[in-house]
Amino acid sequence: MLIKEARAAARDWVREHVSGQPWFVGAYFSGSTVGLPDAAEVPLGSDTDVMVVTADPDPPTKPGKFTHRGALVEVSLVPEAVLASADEVLADYHLAGAFRTDTLIADPTGRLGRLQRDVAERFAEPDWARRRYQHALARVRNGLTRYDRGDLDPAAPWPELVIGWLFPTGVSTHVLLAAGLRNPTVRLRYLRTRELLAEHGLLAAYPPLLADLGCAELTAERAEVHLAALADAFDTAAGVARTPFPFRSDVSPAARPIAVDGTRELVRAGHHREVLFWLVASYARCQLVLAADGTPDQRAAHAPGFTALLADLGIHTTEDLAARARRTLGRLPELTETAERLLAASTVPAASTVPAATRSARPLG
Repeated sequence: MLIKEARAAARDWVREHVSGQPWFVGAYFSGSTVGLPDAAEVPLGSDTDVMVVTADPDPPTKPGKFTHRGALVEVSLVPEAVLASADEVLADYHLAGAFRTDTLIADPTGRLGRLQRDVAERFAEPDWARRRYQHALARVRNGLTRYDRGDLDPAAPWPELVIGWLFPTGVSTHVLLAAGLRNPTVRLRYLRTRELLAEHGLLAAYPPLLADLGCAELTAERAEVHLAALADAFDTAAGVARTPFPFRSDVSPAARPIAVDGTRELVRAGHHREVLFWLVASYARCQLVLAADGTPDQRAAHAPGFTALLADLGIHTTEDLAARARRTLGRLPELTETAERLLAASTVPAASTVPAATRSARPLG
């Protein structure tokens, strides 16, 4: 499917399902396909991310992934309040990238268009890029500090503790992507970071990122073994999932091309270390689904594969998670130095000499 066809399907879903709702404020594209030309093929393992802006300050769980008119679409809900001003968006490393270009699907009042133009004008300024990478850096620090301190719920399921360590560790890549003005993608974060560092002659900063995960020495053969085990666990979990987890649509038949097929393509292209982040995340989520909705036999069948995957990463206990968290936290000064080098090479001076607080503290609307 072409990008333009996937976008047309996403626009159709917005028009058909949400544009007439009283809470609907607008919608825009986000994610890894932003910036791809209409004539390009949708990459295997990629969906079309749609952000639906809602007047509800506390929206329900996002609709997640589903297929519409042959396109794999993922819909998330964004409270209007978080888009109240360009300053707030420019400082948020998750939000800002989608407004760097015109990604609007629907904008009934014109407010999102004004926001987009303001953000795009100042997106590449060093002060804003620094605030965004520091936003990501704080996510790493805050997420891993509780592991370092042992501030964990002793009753929490093991896969949940693994996810709690994995995601802030992975945000280390977002620090660098934000500093380099790149999209902080989710599934492909390590591959995109490697490409960015190579482009700027900073590849020496990449192996420590892999070492923080524990996959710096992982072979393609072992990645294939773990992927095969994940595929079996994924199919079982997707077939029994009923509990409404926030990530439930990521463990569903519609999401299999992302979790399994797209991962296999990357492994066979030589990116076997780069897939480990999403492979671990997907496997842990399958374990949580099976714990909630699977049978004892299903849980017993798929637990060993998860254990073997973590063992190859050097993770066996919560003490291992704590030690790995301390390693990453100890590297934050080094990570910051690399981010500053990327920022210096990627950003441009402010277009105006008017102080930022004067120019940008204007509300949306």
